[in-house]
Order: sequence, then structure tokens, then C-alpha cells
Amino acid sequence: MTIVLLLLLFLLSASISTAQSPPRPYPYGGISYHIDCGGPTDSTDRFNTTWQADRFYTGGSTAIVSEPLRFSHPQEKTLRYFQPSSGKKNCYVVPDLPNGRYYVRTFTVYDNYDGKSHSPSFDASVEGTVVFSWRSPWPEGLARSGAYSDLFAFVSDGQADVCFYSIATDPPVIGSLELVQVDPSSYGSGEIGRDHILVNYGRLSSGSEQWGPGFSNDTDRFGRSWQSDSGFLTQDSKNPVHVITTKNAIAGTEESPNYFPMRLYQTAVTLDGALEYELEVDAKLDYLLWFHFAEIDSSVKKAGQRVFDVVVNGNNVKRIDIFKEVGSFHAYSWNYTVKNLSSTALSVKLVTVAGAALISGLENYALVPADLATVPEQVTAMKALKESLRIPDRMGWNGDPCAPTSWDAWEGVTCHQNKNATALVISQIDLGSQGLKGYISDQISLLSNLVSLNLSSNSLGGILPDGLGQKSLTRLDLSDNHFIGSIPKSLTSSSLQLVLLNDNLLEGRVPEELYSVAVHGGAIDLSGNKGLCGVPLLAECPLFWENGGLSYKGKIAVGVSSALIFCMLMLGLYIFCIRRGRNDYDFGLPQDLMSLYAKRNRYQRQKSLMLLEMESQHATALQAPYTPR
Repeated sequence: MTIVLLLLLFLLSASISTAQSPPRPYPYGGISYHIDCGGPTDSTDRFNTTWQADRFYTGGSTAIVSEPLRFSHPQEKTLRYFQPSSGKKNCYVVPDLPNGRYYVRTFTVYDNYDGKSHSPSFDASVEGTVVFSWRSPWPEGLARSGAYSDLFAFVSDGQADVCFYSIATDPPVIGSLELVQVDPSSYGSGEIGRDHILVNYGRLSSGSEQWGPGFSNDTDRFGRSWQSDSGFLTQDSKNPVHVITTKNAIAGTEESPNYFPMRLYQTAVTLDGALEYELEVDAKLDYLLWFHFAEIDSSVKKAGQRVFDVVVNGNNVKRIDIFKEVGSFHAYSWNYTVKNLSSTALSVKLVTVAGAALISGLENYALVPADLATVPEQVTAMKALKESLRIPDRMGWNGDPCAPTSWDAWEGVTCHQNKNATALVISQIDLGSQGLKGYISDQISLLSNLVSLNLSSNSLGGILPDGLGQKSLTRLDLSDNHFIGSIPKSLTSSSLQLVLLNDNLLEGRVPEELYSVAVHGGAIDLSGNKGLCGVPLLAECPLFWENGGLSYKGKIAVGVSSALIFCMLMLGLYIFCIRRGRNDYDFGLPQDLMSLYAKRNRYQRQKSLMLLEMESQHATALQAPYTPR
């Protein structure tokens, strides 16, 4: 008896400890953006969500819907549209993001904002993969009221690209953009892999109205909204669906990695027979179905009381006994992937085996294969060229240069797959006569697959970068610009067959290897560069001067001259030292020199006096030859 009491006390204390332990904090709550596209200031909706003023866009203009009073949220009344002058491709580029998985939701609305009564045709992509397509005319209700669309995608380059591509000349539109970081292991990413985007084709809450962020005060860690399932259920008037609800807490909710909210499992629909959902799909894609169950009927107290089969498109794929799996008032979810569809309708049935079939929610995600992306270093090179060449907005150089592959690449750019078919690379840039006024960035050296470069008939200047000589390069046309300096030696290492550098301000000696292009069947034009020299049809180069400095021969001459001067100086010093040794000069101290000088002066004075005295005596002894009268 004592042992039993101790055991009961231990279990009671353990349960109290568990109940009092705080829930683990949600680790991904710090990174989220709620952008009011077209909104000039920050605002807060009635569910206390803060919406940031419009930001991170590459172009476009703002507008207000024609009937703003019809919309209950501030972020639904404004929009951004991308007119043709902004280019075919425009983006929202959200920077400085941790790599990982993100929930992305957009609100798209037209509401005749431009007074043209023509809803636009355009595509939308996330991280270089097309995920939504809008085609004119939109259904009337959709055009007036707009629609929310959402998905899960991985970001691996530190920024999220949400881009829009105009069909014909229609301007794409967007009302709001939300981005929330989520658990990277959510929705079976370990099995599905990171090379798919999960696009929402229906997120249903059974037996309830629409709820979640933007629609109610109910919370969802990921920002998911849940719509009523009533529009997707096949109703039978003879055997109607029953809705059951509970206010009891449901265990197993708000847990990693999916953090499904408790509210989802507190309502359910049940039917003694077959519960059937009809879901619209795209037959070209595979789909991930995520089923949600919780036994919230307190009359079910043991396994076997409620059993039903899950039948997808006629295939019995799973038998469910909720109580057997997790007991009562506990969340239970299960997923199934549907492949090889043959129609645009997906049928999901819950067929009763015992008791009555029951479901709390159903999610349907299209598994959209992630499109190939451009090699990262080549993206870096192209962004550098966009800045240095001063590419105008009308050319739409935004987002990934080559992706999505179903769209045209950046205007004037041609791409192809790399050898392993794992990424896209830049093969051609054709920007002739585009009014460009910048220079060529040295980052062009990163375009290791570039075959053809045409920047002719612009107003580009500066020197030609050393990195211009990719081995893959076969055609180079930089004619009719303002390039200065010499032709880089790196061009001689490429496979050029066409070289047009005419009508620039280049100078210096032309590398012989480059000029040999013409000898080997190619074509080269260097005319119109007054400073170029050294090959046929051009002036001779000065003997010791070229490219604004000493030539190779000049440097040799300077070196030889310097060596000769040095040798002559050394020879003179040597001769001077030899002569000094032979004469053996002995220089006295300064005081000795002064003493010798004084003695010499006294000798000279005594000598002078003696001469005067002798002359006087001689004159006295001689007689004059006549005597004056």
C-alpha cells in the first residue's frame, strides 16, 4: 500500500511539473515582413498586425483601388503596378535574410484602379520559379475583391526575390507581400527535398469559417490562414455532414516542425458514410495532401469505435483509427503524395468502416519543382555590369538574369545550362545602340562561359578591363565608343574570331597574337584609333615609347644605359684610387702648413733687402758719363 501511494505521489508531482514547465519558445519569430505595396506609411490593421510602408521594389508606380470602402484592411486598398517603362521583369527583393524556409503570401487585386476595365495578364515567380499565373479577363469577383495566395520556399542566397513578368504590355499588380521565416523541417522537407516549392491549392479548416492572420484574432505561428471547407465538400441532402466542436485543450499542437494551431483541431466534420472533397489541381504537377484529425467526441473511449479509410482518386491509401494512434483530444496528422494525375480534379474520400468518418482539416500543396538558377558568381558579375553600364530601367534587369527559364532572360542576355545541367550560365550579351554611358566592370571576368559580347554604338568609356579575355569568347564588338588606354594582353588568350574595336580612343602597340585573328580566317577592325600602332595598316610604334609609357625596347635601353653609366663611374673611382697610392701624398696638419708659410715669407723679405743693398753699393762706385752744367 505504501509503495502504491509513493508511486501515485511521484506521478502526480511529475504531472504538475510538466504542466508548470513553460512552453518552448518559437525559434523563428524574429524574421517577418508585412509590406503594404503602394502604402506610403506604416499602418496597423484591426488584428494588431503592423504593416510596413512600401519598400524593396525595383520599379513601378503606386495606385489606390477604385472602391476603397469595399476593403476592410488598409493594405488591401493600395497597390503597386509595373508599367512597361519599368521593363518586362520587376521584383521585390527582400535583403539580409538568414538562409532557410519561408512562408510567402501575396494579395493580388485589380478593382479597375486604372479605369481601363482590363485586368492584366502576368506571371509571378518566387526565387526564380514561376508559381502564379494571372490571365485576362479575371473572374469578376476576383478582379473586384482580390485574392490571397501563399507558398513555402527556401532561400539560399540571403535575399528573397518575388518577381513579376508582364504578358504583352499589361502591367503586373500586387497589393501586399508577407514573408515569414518558418521551421526548415516543416511539411516533410527531409523527404520532399529543398528543390520543390509548396504552393497552396487549398488549406481547409473543417466545420468553421475562415480564420487566421488577416481574418480573425486567432494566431498561427507561420502566418497561415485557414478557409472554410464548406465550398469543397460534396453534400448529400439525405445524409448531411455534422459539425462538432470543443473548447477543450488539444494536446500535440503548436509543436515543431509544423506548429499547427490548436484552433484547427477544435472543430471537425463527421459523417456516417463517405465524406468527399473535390479539389481543383493542375494535372501536370504532383500534390502533397496533409490530413488533420483529433478525436474530440468524448463518447469515443477506445480503439475501434471510429475507423475509416482514406481514398484518394479511387485508391485506398490509409486506414485511420484516431483513438488507436493518439487517444482522444490529441492532434494527429498524416500526409500523402499524389502523383501522375490525369485530370484537373482531385477526389479525397473518407469512407466509414466503424462509427463515422471525421476530419479536422485538409491541406493541398502543389509540388512545384524549383527552376534552375544562374551560377551565383555570374549573378554577381551581371549585377556589377548593370551598375557600371548604367542599364536603364526599361530593360528590366531585375532578379535572376536567366531564371525563370520559361521567361525571357534579361533584355539583351542569352543563357544556357552548364555542362552538368545543374545551373544556368551567361553565354551572350548584346547591348548595341542602347545609349549606355558607363564603363565595363572588371567583374566581367566572372562570366567564364561568355561567347559573344556586343556593346557597340554606345557612349561607354574607361579602359578595357584585364578580365575581358575569357577563353570562351569568340566575338567581341566594342566599336564606336570612347574607350581609352591599351588593348589588354588578356584578349590574346581567348578564342576570338571577330574583333571590332574601331572608332574608339585606344592607344599603344597592338598585340601580335590578337592581330593574328585575321590571319587565321577571322575578322578584326582597329581603325579610328589614332593611338594604336605596330601592325599592318596602322602607324609604326615609337622606338622607345608606347601605351603612354616606355616600350619594352625602351625599358631595355634605359637599363643598358644605366648599367654603362654605373660601370664608368666605378672605373673612374678605381683610377683615382690607384693614382693616389703611387704619389703617396703626405699632407701635414693645418698648423704645420701655417708655420711653413710664415718661414717662406720671412725668407722672401730678407732676400729683397739684400738685393736693394747691393744695388745701392754698385751705384756709388761707378762715374757718371757726363757732368751737367
